[in-house]
Amino acid sequence: MNELLEILNTIKPGVDFEKADNLVEGGILASFDILRLVNELNNEFDIEITPLHIIPENFKNAKAIWALVQKLQDED
Repeated sequence: MNELLEILNTIKPGVDFEKADNLVEGGILASFDILRLVNELNNEFDIEITPLHIIPENFKNAKAIWALVQKLQDED
């Protein structure tokens, strides 16, 4: 989870991602941020986030993103 928080803070500094909720709907992460995040997560965790995974529920908050990462790591 710490690696995820570091990536998020690199993409969008100044946001408390441990407490932030509704990252997509709240406008904290824009579409370009999501694409950058997906690329970083794929590289850092050796996973493949496909377009099917890119839905608001998976990027609602850091916990949801981390759950997606863990799910994809378990599938590998």
